[in-house]
Amino acid sequence: MKNEIQPYLVSSPTIDYDHPLVADFARKHAACSREPREQAVKLYLAVRDTIRYDPYLLDLSVEGLRASTTLKLGRGWCVAKAILLAACCRYHGIPARLGYADVRNHLSTARMREQMKTDVFYWHGYTSIYLDGKWIKATPAFNIELCEKFRLRALEFDGMNDSIYHPFDLDGNRHMDYLRYRGEFADVPIDLIIETFRREYGAGDTAVEALKGSDFDQDVDRETHGE
Repeated sequence: MKNEIQPYLVSSPTIDYDHPLVADFARKHAACSREPREQAVKLYLAVRDTIRYDPYLLDLSVEGLRASTTLKLGRGWCVAKAILLAACCRYHGIPARLGYADVRNHLSTARMREQMKTDVFYWHGYTSIYLDGKWIKATPAFNIELCEKFRLRALEFDGMNDSIYHPFDLDGNRHMDYLRYRGEFADVPIDLIIETFRREYGAGDTAVEALKGSDFDQDVDRETHGE
């Protein structure tokens, strides 16, 4: 079993937990904890709420996906935030890997819908954390402020149960449908993601590139305040 877990404990090109920024972040947010489950919960909350969700920052280069890059920016899309959480867990010796699913996401801006031509998000990222002998899904993407603006239930994580998106928002409207799980990996399968994005979105020449340089927070504020 030790050999099976080892790939999910090491530093990698994107899960660079040995970078000073990542190490400092991981220590700071789990400094008072020694029990892995408690550490994982604290790290989850730190990544969820101190790093703002921003799908306009989609970058499929190794540099763009690194945990240290996400900390420098202070924001990131679902895959980047999942990588950061995995890096923090690995820093503390907690096995973590990267999971992916295709989802129908009913939380998006008009700009995203116009560019993507679909509400299906391929390769949505989450973190899978090994605690008490089992892998548990944790999804730290949507920060608490974003949930409040869109009237979503904040996604909690207790270190014992899977934490995946709720199907409905607080008003009973559809929020998230899981269409397909793509598996869990020791590092980001960048080539596979790029292949799918190019096929489904026409990225990186059209849809994804068109979102860069736009302000996600500004778009959210405009739409949630009915402007």
